[in-house]
This record gives sequence, structure tokens and C-alpha cells, in this order.
Amino acid sequence: MELKIGNRLIGGDHPTYFIADIAANHDGSLERARMLIRLAKEAGADAAKFQNFQAPKIVSDYGFSHMDSQVSHQAKWEKSVSEVYAEASIPFEWTPVLKAACDEVGIDYFSSPYDFEAIDMLDGYVPAYKIGSGDINWIEAVERIASKGKPVLLATGASDIGDVQRAVHAILNINPRLVLMQCNTNYTAEDGNFDNIHLNVLKTYASMFPEVVLGLSDHTHGHATVLGAVTLGARVVEKHFTDDNNRVGPDHPFAMNPDTWFAMVKATRQLERALGSGDKFVAANEQETVIIQRRCLRAAREIEPGEMITREMIDVLRPATPGAILPYDISEVIGLTALVRIPNGQALQWTQFGDS
Repeated sequence: MELKIGNRLIGGDHPTYFIADIAANHDGSLERARMLIRLAKEAGADAAKFQNFQAPKIVSDYGFSHMDSQVSHQAKWEKSVSEVYAEASIPFEWTPVLKAACDEVGIDYFSSPYDFEAIDMLDGYVPAYKIGSGDINWIEAVERIASKGKPVLLATGASDIGDVQRAVHAILNINPRLVLMQCNTNYTAEDGNFDNIHLNVLKTYASMFPEVVLGLSDHTHGHATVLGAVTLGARVVEKHFTDDNNRVGPDHPFAMNPDTWFAMVKATRQLERALGSGDKFVAANEQETVIIQRRCLRAAREIEPGEMITREMIDVLRPATPGAILPYDISEVIGLTALVRIPNGQALQWTQFGDS
């Protein structure tokens, strides 16, 4: 299965497509957003992604203010949930500017919309839509996005297989171009999160939904999760991106920075090269070592013409020079008669022998 985002074919044997999720790391500044786009491109990203939401249309101030306490990563926020979302939101009028900034540096632009107005607004600007994990069970929004006819990327964090099936079927009934992304939505950047990534779910997705492209939306540090996902068939990787992990904001602590992003892409490109072919053959760079590391049959002493070959006359030694008889044929040589003199140590060849 493959699909196209912008000018890139994705899936199968194509290179992994890297999405830098700038999200809230613009910190309310359009210029910062444009700067992060440039940095993402320089670090090797294929796309810069944003998130379009309006605080009153994504969170309930009443709901969060009446919770006993903020939980998970939100427990560290100094402001209310509604205030943080309001400050992290991107004005709709930024969209053409961000799209132009992406076009200028040669990187794809798209976004995760979190309300109907944002879904419709983005249609003229994005080559693909991303559905965040939190909206996997909002099927009317999922279907509205799918109906735009563009590739859909669906993150599946904090969901069970029933949630995934429901959303996948809703999308595929409308739109065949789907990237299904394994995800864990714990944003604490704790080392213990690796115990909850469950990359083997990608195997399940490949079996259940062979018509989709696999992906990963990740929030862990380092490169282990990404490299494991690519090994298991993921061809789209999304990570948060910032210029400085020490900045104050909800997404900075667990984001990749230009240096770690560059290292991630480099390691993935090396992995893609290493994965190579599923066929087993002597590789191009093994043509010499297949000679010097393998053994062949050699004369254990000088052999005279007319002598019948016994096991004691044969050594099995390196190198296996071209044309030499190989060890798996040793039983076929025993009992043959030497037609020529064979010096001690010389490699044995079929032309040196005849039947007894």
C-alpha cells in the first residue's frame, strides 16, 4: 500500500516520511512559527504540522475547573487548561502565511483540526489531514475530514482496538488513503513510558488493515521507538519539534530539537539501508570474504595420478578459491581416481578426477 502527500510517495519501500509537529511551540509568535519551519526543514523533516483549535471548541472550562485536580502532564501547568489552550491556539489568519513559509523552504504544510470550522478552513491549504488521538471516537469529525478526499493520518493513542476499528472503517468507507499511526499519549517524557509504547501493535494493524500505510506518532526521548517502528513497517513518523527544550510551554519538554531530529533522521536512513532486501544472497560487499572465509577441499599430501582418493588425503581449509570443490561435496570425492598429480595444499577441482 502506498499513497502520496505533496510530491512524496509514502509506504512500501519508500523512505520514511518525517512530520515535525510544531504544535504549540510557536509560543504565540508567528515569527517563531516560521523560524521553526525553517529549522525543521534544515534538520531533515518532510512536513511541518500545526494544530488548529479554538479553546472553547476543544475544552470545557467548566469541566476542567471542576475536576479535583489536573492530572498527567497537565499537573505541571501553572495556568488553567483553558488558558493554556487559548494561548497555544493558532489564529486562522496565520494559515496562508505558514503555508507560504513551508512552500518557500520546500516542506509540506498541514495541520490537525479540532473543530468543524478548522476542518473546512484548512481544506484549501493542506495536502493531508492529521486526526489527533483524542478525537478518534468523534466519528462525525472523522468522517468530515475523510470526506475532503485527502490523505488522512489517524493517531491511535489512548484507545483500544474497538476504537481503532470504528474510526478506520469510518474513514475507509469514504476515503482509501489512510495512515494508521500507533501512539502513546503520555507526554511526561519519563523513561518508563517505553514500557507502554507497544510497537508490536503495528503488526496487528498490518494484519487487520493491509490496505493502510503504517505510522508512528511518538513522544518518547531518543530514537529507539522510531527505529523499532520503522523496522516493523511504519513509513510515517511524527514527533514534536522545538528549538529549545528548556522553553516554558506544554510541548517543549518532550519535543525533539534540531540536533536530535537530525540524528533521528540520519539513524533512520541508515536503518532503511540496512533493512534492504528480503532475499538472502551473497551481498555485493561479501564477494571477497566469501572466498577468504569459506573452506574448500585441498590435498592433505601430494597425490599421484591413479591414486584412489580417501578421506585422509583431503584437508578442508580456507580460502575457497573459485572452481574448488566445496566441503558439502566431500563424500562425492572419496573413491574417485586422480587423473593428474596434485601438489600438497592445492585446491581440489572436479577436472582432476575420474571414476574408479
